[in-house]
Amino acid sequence: MIYLDNAATSYPKPERVIRKVEYVLKEVGGNPGRGAHRLSLYASRIVFSARESLARLLKVRDSSRIAFTKNATEGINTVLKGMLRRGDHVIATAFEHNSVARTLRRLEKEGIWVTKLRGSKRVDLVEPEDVEAAITPRTRLVCIVHASNVLGTIQPVSEIGEFLKKRDIPLMVDGAQTVGIIGVYPEEMNIDILVGTGHKALYGPQGTGFVYIREGLEVDPLIDGGAAEGDQLFEMPERLETGTLNTPGIGGLGEGVDFVLEEGLAKIRHHEKELVGYLLEELARIRGVTVLGPLNPEERVSLVSFTINGVSPEEVGRLLDERFSTMVRCGTHCAPDAHRTAGTYPSGAIRVSPGYFNKRSHVEEFVRAVVSIRKELEG
Repeated sequence: MIYLDNAATSYPKPERVIRKVEYVLKEVGGNPGRGAHRLSLYASRIVFSARESLARLLKVRDSSRIAFTKNATEGINTVLKGMLRRGDHVIATAFEHNSVARTLRRLEKEGIWVTKLRGSKRVDLVEPEDVEAAITPRTRLVCIVHASNVLGTIQPVSEIGEFLKKRDIPLMVDGAQTVGIIGVYPEEMNIDILVGTGHKALYGPQGTGFVYIREGLEVDPLIDGGAAEGDQLFEMPERLETGTLNTPGIGGLGEGVDFVLEEGLAKIRHHEKELVGYLLEELARIRGVTVLGPLNPEERVSLVSFTINGVSPEEVGRLLDERFSTMVRCGTHCAPDAHRTAGTYPSGAIRVSPGYFNKRSHVEEFVRAVVSIRKELEG
């Protein structure tokens, strides 16, 4: 089996992640922050340790500015619904994931004004001047997906954030496809809010994610409840961590983050960039193939979406699985806006996303399989 769907979720996970989840379930078992007995205290330490590890990866000085969520989608919903009010204006790109796009569509019905941006020089690249042209006196927030899960283009969020800082407009970045692959440092890159997931390039279990919110920004919780008393409810991270946390998952996420820290982002990025560079070169040789996004691996994360002229992406995905035991993602990837921008809606595209545990031979076999399928389906 060849797994090339790491942009959906990373696989396999490091053994240490699996062991940590098992350890928490077998040996800890208590609820963090819900009691004074030893198991509750052990659980609290596990959550604290994972938060500290994530803060080190993100170079965040105060780890309490990071709240755990069950995924990036929950974090995005928390921010958008917890910040925006009737009459506010929000700017987003025209290639956001549905977690942003659908939430904004719903908020539009509640009186929020939404502007979707494409790049003026390249449709897949939004630059500060594009954002500047869309700003109004009512602009409350700018949302930028750091790298689209379809196009893969790395957006210049630091430059956009620097521009917005001068205008006192917060920047929210969706880092689901970048955190753990390239350096993402909110305090250095002018990112006011960073949302991420645990189960992709951080190698944590599914059902884990986080949101970083800089000091001074107020975001109302998405869900009310919990056992916090007094002012604790109004402070980070408890403010956004309502109810019982996924302690086994967070423990596993902490181990995944430690794995990334120990391996080093430079090593991970170099390996994945080499695989993507080779993949781009080989796809360019196949007749009828069109790659979405930049052709320079420096400008993208480790995912490549492409189409084959006259061939259904879903059929390619099915044949890759059934005949070649190769797993990729086909369709619109929960991001129809990105496919509209790329001109591939509604059929979508084939997305291949090699990860740190893939080898060049995996990509070579994938390319041979695509050539074989193209010949067969084109007749």
